[in-house]
Amino acid sequence: MPHTALKHATAPTTLQQAQTAALLALLNLNAPSDPSPVQRPGTPSGKTSTGLKVSAVTGPPVWKVLVLDQQTKDVLATVLRVQDLRDVGVTLHVQLHSLRPPLPDVPAVYFVAPTLDNVRRIAEDLDKCLYESFHLNFVGPLPRALLEELAASVASAGTGDLVEQVLDQYLSFIAPSPSLFSLLSPLPPTTPSSQAGPSQSQPVTSYTLLNSPSSTEQQIEEEIERVSNGLFSAVVTMGHVPIIRAPKGNAAEMIAKKLDIKIRDAILSASRIHGATSSLFAQDASGLSNLQRPLLLILDRNVDLVSMISHGWTYQALVSDCLEIKLNRVVVTHPQKRSYDLDSKDFFWAKNAPNPFPQVAEEIDTELNKYKQDAAEITRSTGVSDVNDISQIDVSSNAAHLKTAITQLPELTARKAVLDTHMNIATALLEQIKKRALDELFSTEEAINKQTVASVLEMLRSPRPSGTLTPEDKLRLVLVFYLSSPDNAISKDDIVELEKELKNAGANTESFEYVRRTREISRMTVATAVGGTSTPVLGAGQGELFRGFTAFGNRLTDRLKEGGLDNLISGVKNFLPSNKLLPVTRITEAIMDSSAASNQSLQETDDYIFLDPRASRHTGLGLAGGPSGPGGGASGTGRAKRMAFAEGMVFVVGGAGYVEYGNLEEWAAKTGKRVTYGGTEIIDPGAFVSILQDLGRSTA
Repeated sequence: MPHTALKHATAPTTLQQAQTAALLALLNLNAPSDPSPVQRPGTPSGKTSTGLKVSAVTGPPVWKVLVLDQQTKDVLATVLRVQDLRDVGVTLHVQLHSLRPPLPDVPAVYFVAPTLDNVRRIAEDLDKCLYESFHLNFVGPLPRALLEELAASVASAGTGDLVEQVLDQYLSFIAPSPSLFSLLSPLPPTTPSSQAGPSQSQPVTSYTLLNSPSSTEQQIEEEIERVSNGLFSAVVTMGHVPIIRAPKGNAAEMIAKKLDIKIRDAILSASRIHGATSSLFAQDASGLSNLQRPLLLILDRNVDLVSMISHGWTYQALVSDCLEIKLNRVVVTHPQKRSYDLDSKDFFWAKNAPNPFPQVAEEIDTELNKYKQDAAEITRSTGVSDVNDISQIDVSSNAAHLKTAITQLPELTARKAVLDTHMNIATALLEQIKKRALDELFSTEEAINKQTVASVLEMLRSPRPSGTLTPEDKLRLVLVFYLSSPDNAISKDDIVELEKELKNAGANTESFEYVRRTREISRMTVATAVGGTSTPVLGAGQGELFRGFTAFGNRLTDRLKEGGLDNLISGVKNFLPSNKLLPVTRITEAIMDSSAASNQSLQETDDYIFLDPRASRHTGLGLAGGPSGPGGGASGTGRAKRMAFAEGMVFVVGGAGYVEYGNLEEWAAKTGKRVTYGGTEIIDPGAFVSILQDLGRSTA
């Protein structure tokens, strides 16, 4: 409908919201609905689009069974909880390849990956008539060969009447935060292990595959195809055809060109079969002007390795570095192993994840006081001594107060549970900060351009009465220092000395050797930060944040009824991250807002390829007065390709990190831009160092 695109232009949704809406629609049997829809990506397999719309369910839900595989389980687990499934009528969710009892009077919603094993298992279920009806949804496009195999199985068994729908959903990505996403992990290889390049004993990351000399050409091509398919899903879910930019000469360019072809084919197929208004990009049907079109910026991870291994100081960066976080579930191992879910309903995480840790400490203190005041108000008005004793109220004399208490109690209880979660997480983080001297590491790396080999060696060697640098932390500091230094600024003797110190500390130096070899071969561009000061801002001893931090320490001490934590807090420096743009943010600024960018950034990005999937392959783009050839705008002057974008998606081939994400989010908030950030995987610093070590070992 024409007003659909207008609605999204005036009230844009985040990628996470769009994915959640599509999943809820899927669970609602993809039912058509009211005249104010949210466009969804689901389309019949083998076709381009349905034009189906989605909205909130009206009337009672249809009770149903949900059948998943491991990949789609991860997609759902990130944005929906069991209660959300119950709300849309899912009474049972089961694994596709498990033993399942027949339920012949219940419809089943299948949400699985488009693989041969899955298609054959679905055909078996149909043959056994396990369910009343089958609504088949594939997380990505179902290849024609598999669709034909499924059709042949259904025809031979005569079970066609049981199949209600076969849809491609284009949801093969995970969105743990409103503006953060990663692609689904690759499916286990079907080729014999003897044919594999890098070790297949565990999932191989994109960065490893694309940078390992042992990767075969076929493996690289398959990875490029996988990444472009996943990125296509994210673009389809957002609903608008983007302008694509990418640097030349690496995997990012290959993925950009493949994605350009996929979007062109989708638009062309829709116009031939259904008409433009019912394509995957029906939100563009009313004709978004070029100035309203979003940007898709695809970058290679090698544009900046520093942000992947540096020590962060924001809440989400520390959680990623110090604790285990996967699919929004955080695991705390000390004093006992416990897991906590940080979902979209977690008000504290939504508000404070990108904030510096001292500020988060103050916020916990503030929220606890607010909770105590609200709980005290209920107990005062009802006359009970504790908020948990509401059941003891004399109903005859306190009916009005009881109604108020019952109304407010669920919200208070939920708020307390959230605060307890973050109190426990913050406690674990504080212990790690103290144990590993993370505040010192952060402040040193923030001013890394002012460091010398001597000062770094002193940092590595100096004894600490409190925290001790781990071998891995020392290695990360040296890597940050080396990568932040200009070419040939560190002598070979200095490198030998640094490496010797790392080996004495017990660190594995294979990653250091790999980075040095790579830089010597390719003269890797130094990722210098531009804008703002590189010196960290140290809060004054009597500053507001410092007081909040100390109060937080006292609160923890009181709550845990044990000594020592107040001393732990007092030993942590109150740093605030400096106001600077990391390389990915700087590149994003140059392309989205060229008027505010530096000449250095503009010169670097003017050479990026320019692809417009809506433009003719053989005529000029007509954008910003710039000519372009069949190569998608690679010809023509760089200045002519400069445009202003209000909305953009930044995707890093080889992995995304929380330090980079936080920096990009901060820039977007200051400039009023809407930016979604993603990568092939979300990788914590320790895991990325391990990836570099594996590459160092394989290239030695």
